[in-house]
Amino acid sequence: MSTQLDDVRTMSGLQKAAALMLAIGDDHCARLFSMMHEDEIKEISSTMAQLGAIRADVVEKLCLEFADHLNGAGSLVGSFENTERLLMKTLPRDRVAQIMEEIRGPAGRTMWDKLGNVNETVLAAYLKNEYPQTVAVVLSKIKPEHAARVLAILPDGFAIEVVMRMLRMESVQKDVLDGVERTLRSEFMSNLARSSRRDAHEMMAEIFNNLDRQAETRFIAALEERNREAAERIKSLMFTFDDLQRLNGSAIQALLRVVEKAKLPLALKGASETLRELFFANLSERAGKMLREDIEALGPVKLRDVDEAQASVVAMAKELAAQGTIEIGENKNEEIVY
Repeated sequence: MSTQLDDVRTMSGLQKAAALMLAIGDDHCARLFSMMHEDEIKEISSTMAQLGAIRADVVEKLCLEFADHLNGAGSLVGSFENTERLLMKTLPRDRVAQIMEEIRGPAGRTMWDKLGNVNETVLAAYLKNEYPQTVAVVLSKIKPEHAARVLAILPDGFAIEVVMRMLRMESVQKDVLDGVERTLRSEFMSNLARSSRRDAHEMMAEIFNNLDRQAETRFIAALEERNREAAERIKSLMFTFDDLQRLNGSAIQALLRVVEKAKLPLALKGASETLRELFFANLSERAGKMLREDIEALGPVKLRDVDEAQASVVAMAKELAAQGTIEIGENKNEEIVY
């Protein structure tokens, strides 16, 4: 039986959340529900139904408390570390570890949804060491287009064996499916989540990649004075426009097919002659001549505009690399053999 709540200090976090949801009105409440998981909706709606009457002054204090929390927090930083720290205050360590592994891992409500968001090369590398029957079960549960990409990467003999198992496979018993799911969660997903934790130097390298040239030079110089080792590590991880010289002909051609035509002359305006020649060499004679003319026709240009154009080309190169279309290497010092 519901009772009247008359003191914000005695309310649980769930009761406060339920009361706030009721206070903000149907439209806002519906929008928040649409962003929640089914289990969260059940918890909050169940608490709502048991709240009983709440006096107006209690609702007002609750809203003020909520506003005070926001004001007192200043600018908010959402991160894995902050989330983990908050969870540790209310949940056992093993449960927090499980939740954080699920958060850090690929997106998806169910295990099979999550697998559908794992890169096919990564998934195939794991599955090739499993029994063909296990792989057949996994591929039968993910989307056909994703299963096709994984199958194409598996060793031919192993892939055919998996196909034969899939052809002979009838409905999979629930206990077998549960066993496969447990194994995937405990072995594959947990390892994937741990390996996905970003190194701070990688994060800073990505940020520095997006700075204009003057700001990048300034920050690197300042960091070298404070911590030369960290500065060198960040520089080794950065991928800049000049690093395009490390691409082979086919990679440059793939980049030329997708880069914005208006950006390329501006980007090459501030490039070294060596890098310009690399692009010209991978164009037809006519296209190369037109590109040279476009560069010359630009006249004097602002360094900031050149930086923006080069950043756009680099971003496209990274996108192609992420898709597996080209390879740009992960370290400026590593040898790349094509």
